[in-house]
Amino acid sequence: MELEERLAELERRIAALEQARSAAPEVGEGDFWALEGLKAQLAEVGAADGGVLFTGAVRLPTGERYDWQYGALTEGLLAGDWSEVTDSLAALGHPVRLRLLREILGGLRTAAELAELAEIGTTGQIYHHLRQLTAAGWLHTTGRGRYEVPGTRVVPLLVVLTAAQP
Repeated sequence: MELEERLAELERRIAALEQARSAAPEVGEGDFWALEGLKAQLAEVGAADGGVLFTGAVRLPTGERYDWQYGALTEGLLAGDWSEVTDSLAALGHPVRLRLLREILGGLRTAAELAELAEIGTTGQIYHHLRQLTAAGWLHTTGRGRYEVPGTRVVPLLVVLTAAQP
């Protein structure tokens, strides 16, 4: 190989390495940047049993934006009383309630708007489901019969839905 060819090959390799180094990691492509960050944080606090982290940066169809994260140590999660979350999880265990949450996140905010949807039930049934979701903290009222998912519940709701995927 001539000197010029060798030099050209070296320049090509260096350019490829620099490009690979500067490329941002793609979400879901096997680069565990969030996991590595969590491990570093856990090491700093001496959490030998580890922990979990969920996070999200969300823009809803309504234009609302939510940036949120939450972490918990494994020790506390395993030692906690899991029966305390049954009402919250049970509220999500009905297809109509999940549909109501999706529609509310999409911009329908009143019972009257929700009642216009097909296959959602009577007004009485809708109010029953809205009460269940409100009691469990997945919804709150903002006045004049308007409902919304609290900002602190938007990302957790989407995390639960993601975790429940088959």
